[in-house]
Amino acid sequence: MSEVKSGDKVRIHYTGTLKDGTVFDSSAGRDPLEFEVGSGQIIPGMDKHLPGMTVGEKKTIVAVADEAYGPRHDDAQQPVPRAQIPADIPLEVGLQLQMQSPQGQVIPVTVVAVTDEDVILDANHRLAGEDLTFDIELVEIV
Repeated sequence: MSEVKSGDKVRIHYTGTLKDGTVFDSSAGRDPLEFEVGSGQIIPGMDKHLPGMTVGEKKTIVAVADEAYGPRHDDAQQPVPRAQIPADIPLEVGLQLQMQSPQGQVIPVTVVAVTDEDVILDANHRLAGEDLTFDIELVEIV
């Protein structure tokens, strides 16, 4: 039976959970996730566990924060004067917005606090700083 190696295109089913068991993502009810192993298309902490797997094999792996979405950075939060936010945007904690860097790069941010003067925006990925557990099943080597 063929084993996965770097450069193979594979299809997997997966369920990702946090330490407390909360599911943050899953392919259940969807087509399997398809990608090239070792290409950087998925987080390194998952990618490194795929070589050597065979079709139908299941395993549970842990991707530590540094091999997932990285650590949280306090400096990724910044206050923006409320007056700079368009009035038609209903500001509430948890709202996802997009900012643009001076170089034109789109940066997803989350509203984490709203005061009369400022809106605090967080550019950390929502899973930054988290160790992630994945139950994976290799469905196919394409």
